[in-house]
Amino acid sequence: MATLPAFLRPAPPSSAIQEPCANAIFPHPKLSAAAHALWWPAGVQQPRTILLFIPGNPGLVEFYTPFLTAIHEKCAQNISILAHGHLGHSPTIPRGDMYKDSSSISLTAQVESAIEATQALHDAYPQAQLVIAGHSMGCWITLQVLRAKPDIVTSLFLLFPTISHIVTTPNGQSLSWLFRYPFPRLISSVSILTWMLPLAALRLLFPDWPLPQILVLRKFLNSPSAIYASLCLADQEMKTIRDLDAALLQTYAHRLHMYFADEDGWVGEQKGSVLRAFHADPGSVKVIHGHPDIPHAFCINHGEQLAEQCFEWLHAGGQL
Repeated sequence: MATLPAFLRPAPPSSAIQEPCANAIFPHPKLSAAAHALWWPAGVQQPRTILLFIPGNPGLVEFYTPFLTAIHEKCAQNISILAHGHLGHSPTIPRGDMYKDSSSISLTAQVESAIEATQALHDAYPQAQLVIAGHSMGCWITLQVLRAKPDIVTSLFLLFPTISHIVTTPNGQSLSWLFRYPFPRLISSVSILTWMLPLAALRLLFPDWPLPQILVLRKFLNSPSAIYASLCLADQEMKTIRDLDAALLQTYAHRLHMYFADEDGWVGEQKGSVLRAFHADPGSVKVIHGHPDIPHAFCINHGEQLAEQCFEWLHAGGQL
């Protein structure tokens, strides 16, 4: 089993987690919570680069195992990878009364937990370059980490960035009502019925999904607390992720790498707003306009393509 850094503790073995990836828990005692984490160690004791990955919503790091494993296989000697899940989103980490205190699963708590993870990585590997990759609303969280810790973050990889006015995007407009009270509680309460849904039914509903991803989805659907945490977080995203922080983007443009889908229901017209933030110096930020066949939920079937792009960014940035 891979050796874990001191800030992680081992999690129970999982058939979905294969070497050299280690299943772990990242305790956040100040937040009275813990995050599910995955750890890929470098081939040397002091890696040249640490990659911290922040998922979208739901914040299930297992969805991204093929993507992150593909990155690690390309540069295992020089890079360690930490995937840090969202607090409350993992079915494998039980929490108390899920309706009693939502502060530990709030958007603010997710940002604080990501900042703590960033600092812990820097403290453990002070000589390493620290790169943070985020997906979807995880990109907004990574930007908050950059704002809080600009001296220790080398660069950001923003994959399908959902970083402004989510509620006005096509998906935000059609789905935001589901995230408002009382629906998170109602939906999470009836989710126990999915225990009766056979695996074959899920495979019929999601015929293009690989079996490992179907199994991750099944565990999530069978966890009322994880569903509740995800829906509550989505509601806070709609209310909080509003005006684009163009000043932050411009200040750190030279550290930013962005990957956009050809069409993205969670970004919509906000893509233009983001790109216009760099009109004064469009060459300062690295932008990729993705292949039409690669969707927002790239982690299901297109992890290798995004891993290749991240590898190119790492190589070009001198992080390998």
